[in-house]
Amino acid sequence: MSAPAITRPGPERATTPPPDPGGPRRRRRGAERTYYLMLIPAVLLFTVFITMTGLVGMFYSFTDYAGFGDWEFVGLSNYTSMLGDSRILESYGFTLWFAVVTTVVVNAVALLLAIGLNGRIRWKTGLRGVYFIPMVISGIVIAYVFNHLFSNAVPALATHLGWEAGQTSLLANESWAWLAVVIVTAWQATPSAMIIYLAGLMAVPRDIYEAAELDGAGPWRRFRSITFPLLIGYVVINTILGFKGFLNAYDIIVGLTGGGPGTATMSVAMTIFGGFEDGEYAFQMANAVVFFLFTAGVSLLQLLFVRNREVNLS
Repeated sequence: MSAPAITRPGPERATTPPPDPGGPRRRRRGAERTYYLMLIPAVLLFTVFITMTGLVGMFYSFTDYAGFGDWEFVGLSNYTSMLGDSRILESYGFTLWFAVVTTVVVNAVALLLAIGLNGRIRWKTGLRGVYFIPMVISGIVIAYVFNHLFSNAVPALATHLGWEAGQTSLLANESWAWLAVVIVTAWQATPSAMIIYLAGLMAVPRDIYEAAELDGAGPWRRFRSITFPLLIGYVVINTILGFKGFLNAYDIIVGLTGGGPGTATMSVAMTIFGGFEDGEYAFQMANAVVFFLFTAGVSLLQLLFVRNREVNLS
């Protein structure tokens, strides 16, 4: 008598619910609605407080408006007057010189610190946190602190040490006050550039450095042949961001020197805002329009440089 056949249950088929024809479309409409609800208020605010005010200021640059009272059209006289105003020309010269020097100093110091903090050292994480502190402090607060140091602490220390050249405040020296502005600005701006360089250094494979060490390459050789070429893109980014930011220098100069001594450290932004208080509204609006076009031109040149570099690399 044959044994009964054993039947094994087959695999259960997964039952999937029927597709909802309106589901994806409904989700897409919901996402679009959320997108517009977030976009439209931002666009309206930007238009009202940035674009419209800029257009109004550009309109008044063709008048003799003093900020109050009546006004009349004067055409391009405000723009032509700028060419003969020594204050305007000196402020542009100082701003350009300051932006170039500070950009070089910030990138050099930030790169050196990033290389050191990326090495095999103790308390690396803690040191990174310490170096990032200046980035989160207000610029005007930093300026007032350094104003006290340059005006009181440094001369007192120089007197105690018998150093005659340092007994006079650097901020009172018309020829060297710009150096104090560069030092303080670089102290605050270095951490942000260092973050970008640290990101680039951590992306470089360690195998490359180990192979270079086996070939007998020293620290300077590894930096010149490996580190710097691989970080050139990060150098370009920091240069572009830093230079455009330093062109708009204002708060640190206000708290540190106030544009002095005399007008030795008067930036373009300080000249514009100072003119608003002196009844030169239309004239300084013309200055602001020229400065905007100048900054836009610098940004366009930097963008073209980056694009040409990407094309050459590809």
